[in-house]
Amino acid sequence: MKPTGPIPPEFAAQSGMLHIGGQPAEAWVEAAGTTPVFVYDAAIVADRVARFRAAFPGVALHYAIKANPFPPLLAAMAPLVDGLDVASRGEMVRALTIQAPAAISFAGPGKRDDELAAAIDQGVTINLESEGEAERALALADRIGLTPRLAVRVNPDLELKGSGMKMGGRPSPFGVDAERAAALVRRLVAAGADWRGFHIFAGSQSLDADAIVETQAATLALAARLAEAAGAAPRLVNLGGGFGVPYFASDRPLGVERIGAALADAVAARPAALADSGFAIELGRWLVAEAGVYLTRVVDRKESRGETFLVCDGGLHHQLAATGNFGTVVRRNYPIALARAVNGEPEETVSVVGPLCTPLDRLGDQVRLPRAEVGDLIAVFLAGAYGATASPAAFLGHPPAVELLAPAS
Repeated sequence: MKPTGPIPPEFAAQSGMLHIGGQPAEAWVEAAGTTPVFVYDAAIVADRVARFRAAFPGVALHYAIKANPFPPLLAAMAPLVDGLDVASRGEMVRALTIQAPAAISFAGPGKRDDELAAAIDQGVTINLESEGEAERALALADRIGLTPRLAVRVNPDLELKGSGMKMGGRPSPFGVDAERAAALVRRLVAAGADWRGFHIFAGSQSLDADAIVETQAATLALAARLAEAAGAAPRLVNLGGGFGVPYFASDRPLGVERIGAALADAVAARPAALADSGFAIELGRWLVAEAGVYLTRVVDRKESRGETFLVCDGGLHHQLAATGNFGTVVRRNYPIALARAVNGEPEETVSVVGPLCTPLDRLGDQVRLPRAEVGDLIAVFLAGAYGATASPAAFLGHPPAVELLAPAS
């Protein structure tokens, strides 16, 4: 038997049939007309936003839509957040349907000229990843005849300790190295660009509050040094995010209230170079991951050499991360349950596998569950971030999963 991660509190408190957004899991499958299906509970997202607002008064909240770009979810998010951060022209087009251009920022290396031109034309802020990208943006803006909104993404000389994905403190395709960022700001200002500020992102998926507090303080200090060296105060300092969620058995929820209190103290004592700057935190998975459930149907119950396999119609082609194939070094189990007995007494050890012709297609490895039969629903939690769009949906030609939103009441 191998442990599973903790079921999110909104679902862990339930008994009997799993309910999502007040409706039983089977009702969502009926609404979808098939399995597998992702269901996202907008009320849980709204709760996470409210918790952020209480913990970080005065700090803007941006949603990184790469975490989950499902259009109905984005529409529900738009009035709750202060900005949307996109990483492609496709995401930008989607964001522009629900948010004002001034509240959208475009990050990511390798932006093509047509993407830069579209962002300039729409008035979207471009987070520049290199000096070369800056020169292309300036030339395009001159050709179009518009003043570009440009920010500098900084590759910081620090990293977020304990993060699942480190984005700073090392050679990187992301951002301009900190020691060159001030010179780039001076170039942008001299060229007449509308310089919007800094984007400084050190890492993601951290459950270490102390590390995040330390990183945010260091980020403020770095932004101040760069502003002084550039001779220009940033309108906005995007402090990145990095807030993790508890996927695995040893994980514990992040204490964001402590982080917010420390950041408030740091902002109050900020250097003069940042006296007139605003501050933002960019979050993705912390807002949406726990709101999502992936429901898949057992199509076969198989015994093989002393082990039991529940073979389902869903797998890594929809939920790659849960199978351990999305940046996980050692495979560990996401929270998983039998939907009709979400907190039922475990009766057997089984492996929950998908329909694909690869041994990598394993949603649950040697997990303890109540006895499941063909036709039962399996629920995989923490499915609200990096699920459908982060998975190889076209692999082996299986159909895509349906996505549904449970609206906030």
